[in-house]
Amino acid sequence: MSNLPPPPPPPPPGRGGQQPGSQPPQGGSKRPVGGWPRWAIPVLLAVLVGTLVLNQVWPGTTDDELSYTQFMAAVQGDKVTSFDLTNGTNTISGELTDGTKFTSTVRDSFPNESETATLKEHNVDWTTKEPSSNWLLSWASLLLPFILIIGFLVWMNKRAQGQMGNVMSIGRSRAKTYSADKPSTTFSDIAGYEGVKQEITEVVDFLRMPERFKEIGARVPKGMLLVGPPGTGKTLFARAVAGEAGVGFLSVTGSDFMEMFVGVGASRVRDLFAQARKLGRAIIFIDEIDSIGRKRGAGLGGGHDEREQTLNQMLAEMDGFETSEGIVILAATNRPDILDPALLRPGRFDRQIVVPLPENEERLAILKVHSRDKRMGPDVDLEVMSKATPGMSGADLANLVNEAALFAVRRGSKQVERIDFENARDRVVMGARRESLVLSAEERRATAIHEGGHAILTVVLPHADPLHKVTILPRGMALGVTWSLPEERHTYSKEYFEDVICRAMGGRVAEKIVFGHLNSGAANDLEQATSIARRMVREWGMSDAVGPMAWSGHQQVFLGEDLMTQGREYSDDTAKMIDGEIARILHEQEARATELLRKHRVALDAVAEELLERETIDGADVARLLQDSFGDSISPEAHTPVEG
Repeated sequence: MSNLPPPPPPPPPGRGGQQPGSQPPQGGSKRPVGGWPRWAIPVLLAVLVGTLVLNQVWPGTTDDELSYTQFMAAVQGDKVTSFDLTNGTNTISGELTDGTKFTSTVRDSFPNESETATLKEHNVDWTTKEPSSNWLLSWASLLLPFILIIGFLVWMNKRAQGQMGNVMSIGRSRAKTYSADKPSTTFSDIAGYEGVKQEITEVVDFLRMPERFKEIGARVPKGMLLVGPPGTGKTLFARAVAGEAGVGFLSVTGSDFMEMFVGVGASRVRDLFAQARKLGRAIIFIDEIDSIGRKRGAGLGGGHDEREQTLNQMLAEMDGFETSEGIVILAATNRPDILDPALLRPGRFDRQIVVPLPENEERLAILKVHSRDKRMGPDVDLEVMSKATPGMSGADLANLVNEAALFAVRRGSKQVERIDFENARDRVVMGARRESLVLSAEERRATAIHEGGHAILTVVLPHADPLHKVTILPRGMALGVTWSLPEERHTYSKEYFEDVICRAMGGRVAEKIVFGHLNSGAANDLEQATSIARRMVREWGMSDAVGPMAWSGHQQVFLGEDLMTQGREYSDDTAKMIDGEIARILHEQEARATELLRKHRVALDAVAEELLERETIDGADVARLLQDSFGDSISPEAHTPVEG
């Protein structure tokens, strides 16, 4: 039921952009090679259709139109001396005695015996003739099949030429070229990260003034690897470097090199570096380089595959040019642990630049950047919001501001207010509210007791993160959520992890104390608690029985490596000891949670009743209920809840 964020792992060991464009087409002719001009066929079709339409709508005669009755009356009045009868159309055309030309339409059997007698009686002569054919329609009906056949053959020919052209150009690089004339992204567009900017400025200075480095004999690294979690702005940094230096920028992703044909990836690598050399001074940016830079020789299929050939060609190309040529390679990845060691050795990607998650001040600057084009209300305090969003990347913060704007639009507001940011943060962190899910009275009470157990322990435990909010409204995949705001820290103590595990046990223990039985609502809590306890024993050396030993908990990247390393690195006795220590930590924290919740049973019932009545309460409300039920002091070391 509870959405408890797992503690972050310990930190790793210390240590303007261009407008998108494309290559200009060669030549300015609009005539395809070996064919008619592109406008020829549409013009011919337009002329043909126009001729047919005009032939039908253009007035062919100005003769008077007489009805059959009027025609027979004119015959009997001796006004008609002769006429022509056209077969098939049953039309009569002739001239009256006063010189007026006329036309009339009669029935198919005209003239019958009585009509013939009338015509002879009044001395009217007539002749029959066949209808004249439209030569344009006749020719069109004859030529249309040939036109369709010729058009189909021309289309097939162009299609075949296009496919042949694609096959012939399959080995060309798919890198996007950004012009250096009007850089649009610079370091000023990137909020925070002053340390990263300072470290990467060397590349900018080299591309701007290479003679300064030549005079002193300094050599700038050929390649720089940007490493960091997703959404921290690694690609943005690469574009900013090109914008600051004012040079050409070739952007490509690792997957662009891969194709079903053997040797295509290596060919595209060669073409990429050839394009860079033509630009003189340029930056080659390879995003997600781990897709082609993984360790070679791993896996059951051997080491001679297309991906490894591509990597080998890239290594050869990086060795084949000097930094004096003015070409610098930037690459980005969030998986540096799986890259091939040959790719990271000095002389290739000599330097790794870590782009970490932003700190408080950097988050504030990022929020200000993304809020510039939003209409903010007077009650919005971005500084408070930056403190309430630890662990969020730049992309997360951009999404947060956009979600707040969407909430403001739904409310019908003209500006983004604080309530919109609160709702957006709840949605991003805890998930969207599930309006359609209706809990029974028994389930609501069980959820309130469960979340109340988490909330009580969060306030009482001395090393737990401050409590922010508790709700029994279903959000995301959880029926209820207890939300804490982690403090800014970079190392975590054993006591902190023990409090996290104890807090995770709070929901399960509270249900057992109140109802006397357990249910499946604590599955996620137990999973997180077990994961933390396992890492405490196996990776962080926080078990006295196991001692200062560590075994990585990461899965092997390749199946072949997993088989070669035989899986486990320790004996069965050590595995038994590790399992025993994990179980000991979990049982100890469960017993600790049971003791604390029994001690604060009155407060647990009060928090549960408040949740059933209001559905969502703040950390300050939980602290007040605890204070009222327990007396003068909650705990000498208890955390102060965080205001929203």
